[in-house]
Amino acid sequence: MRHLSDIVRDQKPLTLPPSATVKEACQHMNDRHLGAVLVTEKHGRLVGIFTGRDAVCRVLAAGKSAATTTLKDVMTPAPVTMPSDKTVIDALRLMWDGGFRHVPVIHEDKLVGVVSRGDFKGLEQSRLEEERELWEKL
Repeated sequence: MRHLSDIVRDQKPLTLPPSATVKEACQHMNDRHLGAVLVTEKHGRLVGIFTGRDAVCRVLAAGKSAATTTLKDVMTPAPVTMPSDKTVIDALRLMWDGGFRHVPVIHEDKLVGVVSRGDFKGLEQSRLEEERELWEKL
C-alpha cells in the first residue's frame, strides 16, 4: 500500500505569497503543468490553496481582473491537509468526501507537497470505486 510520502518525496510544490496576483499564479501553473498553487506566508506556513477551478469560478466568472486580483482574495483559506504517513486511499477518500481535487501534504508541520486526484490511477481508483459501491448498497 502506497503512502503519500512516496508520491511527494521529490516534489517541489508551487508556492506563492498571498500578495501574488492571479495572473502570476496562472502563469506559474501553466509553466509547470500544475493545477494548484499553495499559498504560503513567511517561513512557508500554509495559509491557502488556489486552483484552476478557483481561477474560473472566483475570478473569470465573477468578472475580476487576473492582473490585479490577489490570491488572498480568491484562494481557499486554511485548506484541509494530510500527513505524509497516510495512504493513497486515505487521500482519495478525503478528496471524494470533501468534493475537492487537491490536498496539501505535511510532515512534522512542514509543507512537503500536494497531491491531486490525477496522481492516483489504476488500483487505487478501482479500490475506492469498489468501496463506494459497497457503501451505496448498505
